[in-house]
Amino acid sequence: MGEDMPKILYRVPLTQEERTELERIAKRGEHGSQKVLNALILLGVDEGEFQKSKKTTSQLVDVLSVSARKVDRVKRRFVEHGLEAALNKRKADRQRFKKIDGDIEAHLVAISCSQPPQGQVRWSLRMLADKLVELEYVDSISHETIRKTLKKTN
Repeated sequence: MGEDMPKILYRVPLTQEERTELERIAKRGEHGSQKVLNALILLGVDEGEFQKSKKTTSQLVDVLSVSARKVDRVKRRFVEHGLEAALNKRKADRQRFKKIDGDIEAHLVAISCSQPPQGQVRWSLRMLADKLVELEYVDSISHETIRKTLKKTN
């Protein structure tokens, strides 16, 4: 392999059954656009014995109007997790924990309905966040979390 040739990290050899399934998904109008797009990507990068004309990543980028990173992500998911994972939307890896539970939310609403600090006409989101920290209901909290919480309760 030459120095200037890109290194192929993930090879996608599809079986005849996988090709048939992907072709069915790509041709029928009953699937979401991203699933169809992922099926077309996999069909294009197939290196199996049933492939008629393999496309390069740059050809797929041009034809499908996707990024090279998307092509690489779909290939990687196929190799690491299988066909189903490559076709469907990826689940979020990150776990998010709520800073405000029902008890803290009740305190927040009570504070926001109380008199604002001396010299202020009303509570700002930042002042409410600072007050929750000052009263030791939370260690830290952003004004955006305060906004979302108050918006939800209105």
